Amino acid sequence: MDMTPRQIVEYLDDYIIGQKDAKKTIALALRNRYRRMRVEPILQEEIMPKNILMIGNTGVGKTEIARRMAKMMGLPFVKVEASKYTEVGFVGRDVESMVRDLVYESINLVTKEYEDKIRDKIDDEVTKRIVENLVPPLPETASESAKESFIKTYNLMEKKFLAGELDDKKITIEVPKKAHVEILDSNVPFDMSSMQESLNKMLGSLNKDKIKKEVSIKDAKVLLRGVASEGLLDTEAIKVESIKRAENGGIIFIDEIDKIATSKKNSGSDPSKEGVQRDLLPIVEGSSVQTKFGQIKTDHILFIAAGAFHVSKPSDLIPELQGRFPLRVELESLDEDALYKILTNTKNSLLRQYKALLKVEDVDLEFDDEAIKAFAKYSVAANEKTEDIGARRLHTVIEKVIEDISFEADSKKGSKVVVTSELVTQKLEKIVDNIDVTRYIL
Repeated sequence: MDMTPRQIVEYLDDYIIGQKDAKKTIALALRNRYRRMRVEPILQEEIMPKNILMIGNTGVGKTEIARRMAKMMGLPFVKVEASKYTEVGFVGRDVESMVRDLVYESINLVTKEYEDKIRDKIDDEVTKRIVENLVPPLPETASESAKESFIKTYNLMEKKFLAGELDDKKITIEVPKKAHVEILDSNVPFDMSSMQESLNKMLGSLNKDKIKKEVSIKDAKVLLRGVASEGLLDTEAIKVESIKRAENGGIIFIDEIDKIATSKKNSGSDPSKEGVQRDLLPIVEGSSVQTKFGQIKTDHILFIAAGAFHVSKPSDLIPELQGRFPLRVELESLDEDALYKILTNTKNSLLRQYKALLKVEDVDLEFDDEAIKAFAKYSVAANEKTEDIGARRLHTVIEKVIEDISFEADSKKGSKVVVTSELVTQKLEKIVDNIDVTRYIL
């Protein structure tokens, strides 16, 4: 987490083109979280995160900036849609479920980190169980020559197992019997989720027996890895660390917040919209939410809200909620140059993905520079004539151009295929020129 704002922006530049203001604001918000954890404990409680409101069209990089940032820092991150929540009393998701989602995400993140730390121990335990299944241990009364022979056989089998030579061999293993699927639904109120937890424990206590399964060694590695992991991991330490990580480093990205804004013109159209805002207010301000893993305080969770605000304005949100998002940043629409850079300058760009996919079929796919510029040109044209969906338009435009190449890939094995600007024009010009066709196809 020890990255300077400049380093954070440089990292984001590898994946998102432009949007300097948004990147700078996000980078500062992240760095301030790091700074807060380094000040004296008394002051830590007083320093609240500066929540961010991102305003911009769909497909300009709002979600991607937040997601990449959380991934880079190894922080628990959840993306939720404000339009899916309803006021308490209506049927639907309650806003507290977003905090429970964050805790589940934090549990998964920390569990993976703990597993990585003891990966060698888990691997050794799995190897031991499978090799002992193949070469059962000798009784203590066995002779010395039998023991020597056993050690040689054991070592040979272990060597073959580690080399993957035995992956297809079938063995019978014992795994815990699970006659139920554990309920992990964050969508229900806590009192109901407590009942579900009790039911899970009751069912779990009834199913402590082990069952025998005949599986390949390749599958046995996966099954026994889960069993070994459960036995070796400190679940209590994981729970404590997860709660701490969610409270002090968690990020909740609330998308489509403009959909719950109520302007004076349509204030009477949906009574639940303002109710959702009022339910959201205590969580964003700071409150305690009960989860199956314990109570979590939301005071220091970073909330990033985003919306296009085509129909409504940020000022249409209730004043109290507006005040909880003091940092506002407007993202720019993507022009032809930005779309060209997205295709050429970003890591794991769409063009690289298509090249890799067709490489599987032994087809060497290439895009000449003029073709890439044509992709950007027609994407901008389609965005201007219909809805502006930003960089997402590139997906439909490129797919339309190379669908025939992809379909006939099996007949082009071992060959090189170059996508030219002529091919792009041939495939897209008539579609983009006709607005009605563009609406349906691109």
